[in-house]
Amino acid sequence: MQAAPVRATAIPTFTDALRAVESLLMSSGQRTARRNAWTSVLEDRRRAKDRVEAELVLERVGSARS
Repeated sequence: MQAAPVRATAIPTFTDALRAVESLLMSSGQRTARRNAWTSVLEDRRRAKDRVEAELVLERVGSARS
């Protein structure tokens, strides 16, 4: 007796499920606007992190000279 072939199907992630619901509820323009807004938030967070790291480096250099 031979075993039945196994089919590997990827289980959708939570993000994939949210995007599917989003596509059903919103027009494409709203989806694009929301995605652009989120990208901006992530970029602002990255810049804030970079700014904090730069301030720490400058403080270290300043205290090393004193």
